[in-house]
Amino acid sequence: MPSGSIPPFIAIATLALAALMTSQGSAQTQDSGAVVTSLPCRPGNTMTSPGPACLLAHQDLGALPDEPVYWHIDEFADENEARSASTKNGTVVSDFGKVWLFTVAGKHWRPKGGIHVATVGPLPIAKAAAYSAEYVHSLFSPGMSAPIHKHSGPEAFYALDGDTCLEMPGGSQIGTGPGNHLVMPANDPMLLMAIGKVPRRAFALILHESTLPPTTRVTGWKPAGLCEARLSSGETSGRQENPRSHAHANADHPGGGKSSDPPLRP
Repeated sequence: MPSGSIPPFIAIATLALAALMTSQGSAQTQDSGAVVTSLPCRPGNTMTSPGPACLLAHQDLGALPDEPVYWHIDEFADENEARSASTKNGTVVSDFGKVWLFTVAGKHWRPKGGIHVATVGPLPIAKAAAYSAEYVHSLFSPGMSAPIHKHSGPEAFYALDGDTCLEMPGGSQIGTGPGNHLVMPANDPMLLMAIGKVPRRAFALILHESTLPPTTRVTGWKPAGLCEARLSSGETSGRQENPRSHAHANADHPGGGKSSDPPLRP
């Protein structure tokens, strides 16, 4: 199967893929434990206009290196060049008018050629026989958000433009400007919202054990409205609302945006 292709039997992916966006951060009532089905991206207006996120690619990675792993984002001139540089854990996608190589590997891995855009991580994972990656396209207008959900593995976010607010039970995290990035650990409920003044163009990676569903809906938790308050106030400084938050941000990237500092652990 070609790198980054979406097999027809994939029945589970990210909640944002199948659900309509909520505006202004409204809380939702959802079915407990419902596994969410995938919605593959379709080239055209659905990729260039704000709306629900979609699945760019699914990649079965197998066993991961016995070292901290990161999400590497590299830009290439065309798909042939990107595929030539890709390795076993690489996925080639075309989005936002460019060709990208996404790779899960150790921190110092680099492809041959291309322009290195970011190294996001480390991604907090447990030892498992096999992992899979779900890569997501996201284009949100300020105030748009995905319904409340959680993932069976960590989710990493990387924004080309726009500002990011991520709220979870421990507080919130903010990422501002081009290159902002956040990493969310597994199994924590979350609300992701675009804030600021410009549309948020972004990618996400859900890295999960291959035997587990990537995404399930969440009930019983209602956001405190921290992201909605940021949206209303227009404040997008890169800081935590609560130092006990479990999300963290860490990436090496040239000229990237600001993200919240890693939180204190309980």
